[in-house]
Amino acid sequence: MLNIIVAAVVVIALTIGIVWVIDKYVPKKVKPLIMIVLWVLIGYLGYSTFMSVYGEIQFNKLKDKRYAEVIENLIDIRDAELAHRTVTGRFEGDFNNLVKFIDTAEFTITERRDTSVIDVEKTRLFGVDTYKDEIIVDTLGYVSVKDSLFGADPRYKTMMNIPSAEPGSKFELKAGFLEENGFRIPVFEAIAMKSVILFDQDKNFVAKENQVVSVDGVNGDAIKVGSMEEVKTTGNWPKNFSNEQ
Repeated sequence: MLNIIVAAVVVIALTIGIVWVIDKYVPKKVKPLIMIVLWVLIGYLGYSTFMSVYGEIQFNKLKDKRYAEVIENLIDIRDAELAHRTVTGRFEGDFNNLVKFIDTAEFTITERRDTSVIDVEKTRLFGVDTYKDEIIVDTLGYVSVKDSLFGADPRYKTMMNIPSAEPGSKFELKAGFLEENGFRIPVFEAIAMKSVILFDQDKNFVAKENQVVSVDGVNGDAIKVGSMEEVKTTGNWPKNFSNEQ
């Protein structure tokens, strides 16, 4: 955009110079017509320059608003996936199953306590009472996953929809396992492409946004949480877009 502005300013300055030359040296008979054409050109270039700046400002405002809405859904998806892993030991790659899980699943409330018990073998060996430490896990009860995460809010039923995008647009959700040091570690990833989020915006602005590399921006061509290639459950957005990471 800076190059466009500089080019427009140079052309405007050059045009004004031409107007001055024409005013000074061109015959009076043809001068009015040429002057009108040149002033129209100056006006057009000035308007184009203003709109190029104003248009990108408006684009950035709308982009930030939509990104914030998308991130709210991604946080809900992540919370639901973490709950699913806590209860089942794995992540879920299907939204329908994830919603059913939230509707029906329960967290187990437990309490861990240390205790000492007779070590039968050592007592028999040494002839005196010998104790060993143990950890006992007591089940205290159960609590609904839905109530814990969302309370009475039914937004989890539509968290798969990409806000403000073209109707019918949904997040891409994947889940599986990674092999690390002989262990199978559950992973998941939820993605929304920027081109889908900004489907109705200027294609040049969207193309530029896809190339963003900034500490204050969402880098790359998508907003996502989790990863299928590494063990992580965080999102790729900076803190200024959300209070949660």
